[in-house]
Amino acid sequence: MTISSPDRAVTRSATPPVRRRPGPAPAPRVTDALAVIAGIGLGLAVALAFWGESFGALRVPGGWYTLAGRLAALVGTYLLLVMVVLVSRIPWLERSVGQDRLVRWHRRIGGWPIVLIALHILLVTWGYAQASSVGVLEQFWSFIVHYPDILQAIAAFIILVTAGVLSAKIARQRLKYETWWIVHLCLYLALGLALFHQIHIGVMFLTSPVARWLWITIWLVVVASILSFRVALPIWRNLRHQLRVHSVVKVAPDVYSVIVSGRLLSRLAVSGGQFLQWRFLAPGLWWHAHPYSLSALPRPPYLRVTIKGLGDQSRAVAHLKRGTRVIVEGPYGTFTRHRLRATRAVLIGAGVGVTPLRALLEDLPSSTEVTVVVRAQSSAHVVHGRELAELVERRKGHYYELCGPREEVRLDERTMRGLVGNLHDADVYVCGPSDFTDEIVATARHLGARVDRIHFETFSF
Repeated sequence: MTISSPDRAVTRSATPPVRRRPGPAPAPRVTDALAVIAGIGLGLAVALAFWGESFGALRVPGGWYTLAGRLAALVGTYLLLVMVVLVSRIPWLERSVGQDRLVRWHRRIGGWPIVLIALHILLVTWGYAQASSVGVLEQFWSFIVHYPDILQAIAAFIILVTAGVLSAKIARQRLKYETWWIVHLCLYLALGLALFHQIHIGVMFLTSPVARWLWITIWLVVVASILSFRVALPIWRNLRHQLRVHSVVKVAPDVYSVIVSGRLLSRLAVSGGQFLQWRFLAPGLWWHAHPYSLSALPRPPYLRVTIKGLGDQSRAVAHLKRGTRVIVEGPYGTFTRHRLRATRAVLIGAGVGVTPLRALLEDLPSSTEVTVVVRAQSSAHVVHGRELAELVERRKGHYYELCGPREEVRLDERTMRGLVGNLHDADVYVCGPSDFTDEIVATARHLGARVDRIHFETFSF
């Protein structure tokens, strides 16, 4: 394999990276403070449902149904706002919790807003129907005809339900990332439509300016987080660094390293093992971004990302032209040296999953005892194997390549024990396909690894 000069500059392991700003450590106190603020906000959302409510209003026909419907709407909407904040890429959250865990929390909450807002529609319609002594369907039609912003609210609910259905695991497996991304982008439209509906006809907001402005403030905080961390910060960073494709190098079958050059990359605070959202401004690629880990620490003026051709975008990177503009978001992820607790680290990867391990290995403290285990279909499929071997050799560690079909060359508990021994005194970093990761995590537990010292991240939409 021939490596061009910039690739040598990026991957040279004889000396540590120079003039490089290290990635900041997690900020758990800030994360805890944000959690407290979110809890206070939920309490305020519940309180708003009772704002100005009298027992006399509750005793009229349908009064309790209407109150329950308002409560369901406010809590459901607030949870929807929390979901948005979880994926708004707030740096302190990303560094302390990790994007994969934030996405899991986002999904775990996801069904509740749909259920609660559906209950809101049903209960409020039922309550008003009882108060007016009319049928439920007649009352619902009256809402559509006579109440402002109801049609917009219905459109918002349809978008919400559609996004919820497409977020189900069985749907995500059959869906292109681009389709999923567009549908979820429409959620911002749905939120805007829902806000006007609440402010214009919500009883608690019509009767109390304080409640109205309190709710508007909650929304403004969410909007500010989106504009700050998903729009303004990426724009500022990309204007600062001016990234462009320098070269593309084939490193294994269907695997390519993209060398990117830029300005002031010594000021890009990134840790080994982290990833960025990459957007290549080329035909067919410019309108969507994908998460790829850096496969080496920054070597100003170069960055390197290594990509396997699995989807439309990843296959197209092989044909990127020199000078193509690159837009990135990040860095993100907690798969870093900051999670290291022991003096021994075991790094286990498969396929292109070794790329964050390669950068992490470069970033671990020099005193760390390292063992690296790589699983691949064949020696030709080992990604950056030579670089890994050189880095491990410099640390006087242990490096193993297990090559061959899975049925013949197994990385099971017996094999693992022979390679890495007992893991009670080690941090274990795992990266690879999800089934591989699950298997290695379970094996590491059997070999004595502590749960809080097994580190992995999953990339999924």
